Amino acid sequence: MKLEGRSSIWMFPIYGMAAFLAPVSRWIHSKNIWLRGFIYTGAIFLTEFAAGSLLKRKDMCPWDYSRARFNIGGVVRLDYAPVWFLTGLLYERILKRNTSF
Repeated sequence: MKLEGRSSIWMFPIYGMAAFLAPVSRWIHSKNIWLRGFIYTGAIFLTEFAAGSLLKRKDMCPWDYSRARFNIGGVVRLDYAPVWFLTGLLYERILKRNTSF
């Protein structure tokens, strides 16, 4: 139950890119929840794929999904889609609470 893990310094700028969801959120705030969730999922997948591919090319990628069943290039897992869908909507809710739309 220690819940130990490890990370990489590269994760700070990657997670920091979540700030780019703010303008997207303002742009799509009037769309239905399903469309917004799919847009966030796609944006997160695209960022994860781009960052992972770049880091993998330099042999610096801290994650490797190549053994996962639904992976793309070892850097994206399609079975994480529900998590990214909900994460995007959670970020949207936090943004709405802390900014004026």
